[in-house]
Amino acid sequence: MPATRFLHHKFFHRALTLTLLLFVTLTMTSLWAAPQEEEGSGIPAYNAGPPPKGTKLPAILAKDQLWGADAQYPYQTHAYELAAKIPVVLHQQPCYCYCDRMGHNSLHSCFESTHGSRCATCLKELYYSYQQHQAGKTATQIRAGIIKGDWKKIDLETAAAMN
Repeated sequence: MPATRFLHHKFFHRALTLTLLLFVTLTMTSLWAAPQEEEGSGIPAYNAGPPPKGTKLPAILAKDQLWGADAQYPYQTHAYELAAKIPVVLHQQPCYCYCDRMGHNSLHSCFESTHGSRCATCLKELYYSYQQHQAGKTATQIRAGIIKGDWKKIDLETAAAMN
């Protein structure tokens, strides 16, 4: 009988340990997997106005600095050409890929590196911003459209023809 009691105690201890381990794993995994901020629940970082006079914005990456996967489609490189034409407008736009979590402060930041070429959200917002700027909209009006989600209607395949 003492051997049975010992085995029963050992089995109970292992089952309890495994159950606790499973509980902790599931709890931590669900916390890690859950988005910290649902898309649309908050406006990502942007600058409310143009940079102060005399302030030079970081350079937009030149299209010839893109290669491989960053230059696979015409709309990727063309986006950088257009971004270089409207840097102050981009400086005032939020980016709904929520790259502000990695230090970006506006849509402009996305095109200072190859990040913008690999992100459909950044690309669509850039083409939307350029299109609206060409239509005479202010940076504030463009931002209102971006916040409303109008950028989602941009088709990247046809956007490459935008001038």
